[in-house]
Amino acid sequence: MLILVADAFDASLPGRLSVFGEVTTDHNRLSEANVVLVRSKTKCTKEYIDGAPNLKVIIRGGVGVDNIDTEYALSKGIVVRNTPTSSSIAVAELTMALMISVPCNLIEYHQGMKGGNWLKNLKRTELYGKTLCLLGMGNIACKVAERAQAFGMNVVAYDKYVTTHQFAKMLPSAEIAVENADYISLHLPLTNETTNLVNEELLSHCKKKPVVINTGRALCVDADYMAKALKGGSVSWYCTDVYPTDPPAGDYPLLDCERVTFTPHVGANSVENLGRIGQETFNIIKELLEGGII
Repeated sequence: MLILVADAFDASLPGRLSVFGEVTTDHNRLSEANVVLVRSKTKCTKEYIDGAPNLKVIIRGGVGVDNIDTEYALSKGIVVRNTPTSSSIAVAELTMALMISVPCNLIEYHQGMKGGNWLKNLKRTELYGKTLCLLGMGNIACKVAERAQAFGMNVVAYDKYVTTHQFAKMLPSAEIAVENADYISLHLPLTNETTNLVNEELLSHCKKKPVVINTGRALCVDADYMAKALKGGSVSWYCTDVYPTDPPAGDYPLLDCERVTFTPHVGANSVENLGRIGQETFNIIKELLEGGII
């Protein structure tokens, strides 16, 4: 069996996987591969899959499989798996870091100090008592809700598949959920239904000028309207770790905006999480081998 590690995983993973067969990072050997491991960079399109006639399994290290043409893969008899729980803590912690950076003025204070400005009169606000709206209530959002409760936040959420939750008040629509939000955090898969979900119509229901945090999928936000909302002041700040492409194109409209915090798609890149992804990937391959699928 040949395992192709197509993207960046924990450095120890190839050695650990060698108990199952040969492991390579050479993309030129795609046609020989029986198992392909990807994260976000590699796009397993129809053309990519057609270039791997011996492929039996695609494993995505991370949440979601929207960089894989799953329908086509399944039609070819290829098993598609991911590691849905491994990244929850890492992404939730980045979400909280982005969220707390805004009321604490961390960007402005840092830039001010570096520029010789003592911004003592720029006042902070607190997360305590503020309302956080979570759009999507999967594994990552659950971890965010738990942490937000520890900060004394009022947590509300909308997810069409979730009606009750220990750490959040579930509301019947996204429009109702965002009404009183001070912060809106996105944790949605990219589907036809969620594409551009955060748009002019949805944000028109906000009674406040929320901070929007996106560590989910870039295309769930209408970037053109978000740029307009930031410039017009109806959104206080936008924090994002996700983009339509990695890195974003030079004409990505939010790059020119003020009151935006960017991170380079590092939500799942903690040392600990890479280890968890590696372990879960190891377990999946072991399970499939024992089941006779590989």
